[in-house]
Amino acid sequence: MIRFDTLLTAIQYFSFTLFGMPYMGVGRNLAYSSNVYYDNGGFVSHIEIQAGDDDLFINQVATKTNTAICYSKKSFTYSESKSTWKEWISQKKKYITTAKLYQFKHQFFLSFFYTSLFLFWVFSISTLSLLDWKIPSALILFRMVFQYITMYHAAKKLGEKDLIAWFPFLEILFIIFQFTIFIIYSLSKSNSWK
Repeated sequence: MIRFDTLLTAIQYFSFTLFGMPYMGVGRNLAYSSNVYYDNGGFVSHIEIQAGDDDLFINQVATKTNTAICYSKKSFTYSESKSTWKEWISQKKKYITTAKLYQFKHQFFLSFFYTSLFLFWVFSISTLSLLDWKIPSALILFRMVFQYITMYHAAKKLGEKDLIAWFPFLEILFIIFQFTIFIIYSLSKSNSWK
């Protein structure tokens, strides 16, 4: 689940960058010039948050003309993932509190993505019993084929091809966890160091 979450996040921020709307990056795998850093005050405007200063710095300074992505395997950095559900949920909470500070357009498009994902599965499953099963089944199949093609190419480039076989199962679990974590922690006021 953690690998799937990480893969989906990488696909999102790479895709946003390719469409000219970079919104985040992963601190252990970023490069920017000292001029960009110092001309924009570095991380000073994000000093009070407990995580995500790298995300917010990119969100603040990245544009379609000064940002590029690299998915060469030689550029990959690896880190040890969380080993318990509690640690992963805590990490997700930090991400949610950081994402609240993104520019509005980024918040909107990310919210739209997760909401549309949720609504697709809710309506698809509910219409299976309300309509002729062939119509929602065809829509589900079409979406799954389209996503398999898209996700396969991205997962292959990012070295996570083995996740594709589990994609539908992981996506449904991911939606449940994502919305549960979001609902529980979106009301949390704690985004500063204690």
